[in-house]
Amino acid sequence: QDHVCSLAKVPFRGAPCSDAAGRQVLYGIIMKQVNSSLSGALWDEVQKSPFYEYKDSLGHFHQVWYDDPRSISLKAAFVKSRGLRGIGMWNGNSLDYSRGTAAEQQTEAMWQALTP
Repeated sequence: QDHVCSLAKVPFRGAPCSDAAGRQVLYGIIMKQVNSSLSGALWDEVQKSPFYEYKDSLGHFHQVWYDDPRSISLKAAFVKSRGLRGIGMWNGNSLDYSRGTAAEQQTEAMWQALTP
């Protein structure tokens, strides 16, 4: 079903739909894949995060959730508005640090989003 997480239930701190059932994808790969996906970039207003959907070469449906500058900046602004001491990123070394213009712009935008 479109836009519904349908991962098999894999126990992980009591969460039925978690990273225990999925895998991490590098941000550079996500940025390339989102444009050729079935759905393009979608936005979940509850989670305040983007995601996209695609089918692999075997016809299996996948849903990829990620952060982008918009979602990171919303989270950073929330932290600041509550007077909290900071924010942590899941895995900053998954950004694309290659020398390509698009990669440099995406990486810079992600780091800038942490400073509201």
